[in-house]
Amino acid sequence: MACMLAKIDRPAVDPRKPYTEISGKNSFSGRTYDEQHLTHFINANQLPCNPTTGFLTPAFRNIDKPLSTTVAIIGRPPQVYRDTVQILEDVAKGRVSAKDVLTDAIRLLVAVREEKKARMATLLASLQYNKGAIPLSSEAVVKLIEQHLACKHSSRLPVLVVAAAYRAAADKLGERVLPLQAHTAADEQTGALGDVEICLMNDDRVVTIYEMKSKRVTIDDMDRALQKIAERKPRIDNYVFITTDVIHDEVKAYAAAMYEKTNGTEIVVLDCIGFARHFLHLFHRLRIQFLDSYQLLLLAESDSAVSQPLKEAFLSLRQAAESSE
Repeated sequence: MACMLAKIDRPAVDPRKPYTEISGKNSFSGRTYDEQHLTHFINANQLPCNPTTGFLTPAFRNIDKPLSTTVAIIGRPPQVYRDTVQILEDVAKGRVSAKDVLTDAIRLLVAVREEKKARMATLLASLQYNKGAIPLSSEAVVKLIEQHLACKHSSRLPVLVVAAAYRAAADKLGERVLPLQAHTAADEQTGALGDVEICLMNDDRVVTIYEMKSKRVTIDDMDRALQKIAERKPRIDNYVFITTDVIHDEVKAYAAAMYEKTNGTEIVVLDCIGFARHFLHLFHRLRIQFLDSYQLLLLAESDSAVSQPLKEAFLSLRQAAESSE
């Protein structure tokens, strides 16, 4: 889209040269067109595109030659990248106009957007139909979350599980969860210590940090956490690792020994489902509020963090669970 926009704006440019590092007068900055013009248009119209500039994808990074059909670009799925380069070639050779390609790209994106909206509306309507059913039990909610975590590309979900728990029980706990950072944002950029930060009500001081791991937590992970804790003033009370993998005994023992070394900060490693189960039984009457909070957080995530199929999977799983109840 950026290449087509540049070609329409400046007919002399070569759409195969979207980098100023490429020699010749007919190259251009595709990223500039992307950031200055397309990003606002995409967001304003809720088009199903990556929220970050496409020129940051690894397949197109550090290329200093025209994106012709003779250049091997490694990306998945390969055919998508071959087709993209072929379109750029066709426009450069005058076989098709940049305006027609851009128009058709937007038409297709609108069609995909409306199709997604229709599927989501159908799934949400089926949940409304089940409103009169007996509320799910705490264990049924745990099972539902467990099924959702078992889906592919679910690394963002533990963050939402913890955030939903604190949102549901904020008044009972006297604590609140800070707004979540983007899934791809680095802690160094945001200033956050972890994936979920907890403050006391009416107080901006972070007292608890949650860091999510989709693999085993190691002693090296805890040593890095110690560095963060040492640099943070005032001191935080808890640094909690949430993992979807097994927890080794030596890791538990190492974490337990950190309380005195940190002068009062507790470090602990918990498994995600165990955390959810304990919370839901401790706050049994808030189990549906937790589930609703999780759903709201889930649907609010960008598709790059939680894919559309993963969102639809949760709604389908919940509909099936509530129908069986």
